[in-house]
Amino acid sequence: MQTSGNEIFYRNPYDVNECLFVNLSSPSSSKYKSVRSIGSPDVVAEKARKQYLRDMMSTRLGVKRETNVVSASDRTGPDGHEYYDLQVRMKSYASRAQLAVTQAEIDAAMELEWDRRLITVLGSANNRLYEFRLQTANSTYEASKEPLLEMARSFTCFPVET
Repeated sequence: MQTSGNEIFYRNPYDVNECLFVNLSSPSSSKYKSVRSIGSPDVVAEKARKQYLRDMMSTRLGVKRETNVVSASDRTGPDGHEYYDLQVRMKSYASRAQLAVTQAEIDAAMELEWDRRLITVLGSANNRLYEFRLQTANSTYEASKEPLLEMARSFTCFPVET
């Protein structure tokens, strides 16, 4: 992923499918008065889906990735700022016959490699765009939905006086 260098990344050492990512847009090139300046929640979710798919592209033979937008909504946080809550589900399939002669043979041997849920919150403050993203296995999301969503909803952007 291309970022401004203003990011924080944490990976769960007990479960490599779980990670937390916070990114801030560059202060010199961004003028985000509101999260609405990047589009509606549905438009932004589709852009995020395409970006996540690009970020997770694989050069391995016989790998196929699928993504779909699960939800996209806006809300006003307790701090009065507007936030977008997005969820994207991403699946990766790998073929056990990646060196097969025909595409049909490769496709016939496809099996699910992983299934992840990306929970993203976007907000703006200080003319910058803030992105908070949780990534977890979809099965973990289904089992721990409320704590994960509560963690995402707790993300806030703080105004900084210069």
